[in-house]
Amino acid sequence: MGAMPSAPAAPRLPWPVPAGAGAAGPGIAPSGPLARARAAFAPEAERIALWAPVAVGCGIVLYFASPTEPGAGLVLAGALASCLAAIAAALARVPAAVRVALAAAALVLAGAALAQLRADAVAAPVLAKRWGPAELRGRVVAVEIRPDGRRLVLDRLEMPGLHRDEVPARVRVRLRGGAGDGLAPGDIVAARAQLVPPPGPAVPGAYDFARRAWFERIGAVGSLRGTPRVVDRDARPGWRVRLDALRADVVRRVLAADPGPAGQVTAALLTGEMGHVDPALMQAMRDSGLAHLLSISGLHITLVAGIVFFAVRRAIALVPRAALRWPAKKIAACCAFAAITAYMLFSAPSVPTTRAWFMGGLGLLAVLLDRAPVSMRLVAWAALAVLATTPEAVLGPSFQMSFAAVVALVAAWEWLAPTLRRLRAASGALARGALLLAGALATTLVASVATAPFGIYHFNRVAAFSIAANLLAVPLTSFVVMPCAVLVFLALPLGLEALPLAAMNAANLLVVRIAQEVAAWPSAALLVPAMPDWGLACCAGGGLWLALWRRSWRALGVPVVLAGLCSPWIAQRPDVVAGAEARLLGLRLPEAGLALHGRGNVQMASETWLRRAGQESAAPMPDCRAATCWLERPGHLVAVVAAPAGLAEACAWATTIVTTLEVWRDCAAPAWILDRATILREGAIELRLLPGGEIAIRTTRSVRGARPWLSGASPRAAAAEEEPQ
Repeated sequence: MGAMPSAPAAPRLPWPVPAGAGAAGPGIAPSGPLARARAAFAPEAERIALWAPVAVGCGIVLYFASPTEPGAGLVLAGALASCLAAIAAALARVPAAVRVALAAAALVLAGAALAQLRADAVAAPVLAKRWGPAELRGRVVAVEIRPDGRRLVLDRLEMPGLHRDEVPARVRVRLRGGAGDGLAPGDIVAARAQLVPPPGPAVPGAYDFARRAWFERIGAVGSLRGTPRVVDRDARPGWRVRLDALRADVVRRVLAADPGPAGQVTAALLTGEMGHVDPALMQAMRDSGLAHLLSISGLHITLVAGIVFFAVRRAIALVPRAALRWPAKKIAACCAFAAITAYMLFSAPSVPTTRAWFMGGLGLLAVLLDRAPVSMRLVAWAALAVLATTPEAVLGPSFQMSFAAVVALVAAWEWLAPTLRRLRAASGALARGALLLAGALATTLVASVATAPFGIYHFNRVAAFSIAANLLAVPLTSFVVMPCAVLVFLALPLGLEALPLAAMNAANLLVVRIAQEVAAWPSAALLVPAMPDWGLACCAGGGLWLALWRRSWRALGVPVVLAGLCSPWIAQRPDVVAGAEARLLGLRLPEAGLALHGRGNVQMASETWLRRAGQESAAPMPDCRAATCWLERPGHLVAVVAAPAGLAEACAWATTIVTTLEVWRDCAAPAWILDRATILREGAIELRLLPGGEIAIRTTRSVRGARPWLSGASPRAAAAEEEPQ
């Protein structure tokens, strides 16, 4: 066995921690409950620094949760004042609890300031209302192949009828069928287009595409009519556009070799693009718990780093003169870092990719410095780096699930490492193989449990058999797919990629078959009702408490996590839901669940509502009298009016009217009237019927507040074609 890595040094804290904090002195037992508590906490003092990214993340969340835009100067002044107060408290040697509190406040305000600065830095015009059909001209900066056509991102726009200050920096448009097959980043195109502002959530608190679009500087979405004309070519496109063009070319070459499911997975693993993946295949990957294999994340970055590291080190070892004179381990670490950096830049960096690159880079740096390459400090530094560069990522499933998995795995390793080392040292070859299998099972179990709450919150699904699917697919990905991917990248510039690409496709076909088989098992994907925000906070906070501490009080996080997991069934569900475009109404029936009534194109909203209700399909709408459905609860008589013929009776008897129609002014009997005008003004609406005749009303407008990404957003905008990735 090789030499064991040196023990990691204690992290340097942002505030001084007195040696022997809480102890009365050498050989003297502390007296009093406060002194005993300080003495008990002293071994955990070095772990306080691990909470720094948590405090920064809380500040970012508070910024996004604010109903109004805080002033940048006020936030920065508060952050600076808190930092100065924390430094002054450290120099003045005030009690440790005060220093910790001041440092935490400074980090929280620093997080809010980071989010504010980032929102200001990406500020760009947002389309205020529907535009077109009209002639649109712009430069293609990204081409995404979709199962039903192409999706383009355009910049340098020319939009007749808009002032220069009203033209968005970027728009995203769809092309149906085979239109635009030959387009590439850098082309300047013209076509008739129709654009709308980026749409908001389908229900209050759901996924907000408009906010995501703001940080991607996309000010409108829509579609092109007909085939766009290439009118020119950018002579100096810049390295990002060139990289996008190269990425699109790789996707085309891979799909040309195999357009089926295996080729789609291969293209996703090589480029990070997933738009071309068939929706049925994507659903099978999610239901089987293998969707993480499509997103370039820690597993893929680690495998690339490991493959290159060991290949280079072995190659040097084959040359005796070089092996004796060269620091093979450090040369291999440098080559591995170059490989993962190239992979990260080429693969359209996402949050998991960036996080994995930060952690991989820090781990390889630790190898160069002869330090332990795996520790919770690396996770903390990676989290701070991601939060500092893309603070908006903290709200997305990619950030949450990626860091949840890696924090849980590192915490489990810290807990089990001494035992595993002892068992490995005393085991034979057969026992070591059993330990390796048990380790793979434990890794899958820990990662699945850690990410389950975030999957429930964002996707309302739990993959019941993900452990079985991962035990079969992850070794295949590790030992066949990713080594072939490295060979494909090496062979692509020479045009010799056919053989490794065929091997990679064959292995990915087995992965696809595993996903489809497991997804077909009964109850493979369990639907869960929408988790409230406080439930997610309980899961995240309790999980961090359990993972970051080492003493027995870490177990206090378990009941907090359990409370969060129970929250979907504890929180009261809405009794009536109205869609943002006044086209769709939902009614929660006592026994059958959510029933829907809609007109026009309401498929996306319907799917979102049913998913958040934990239902595969809508319940049948009850028989309605005079085009009115009645919902009776103690103290309530709600009329859901679907046609004008039902308004008269509803106005005479109902306590609340919900309708997509205009209600006349002399309809005076109801205490609450939510009609078309109200819905279009407030966005999607949820009603909860409370005891005593009271009603809790929640609208997208009240939840979203007045933020910069809403300056042009309109509830009349078309339904988003997005889901969180």
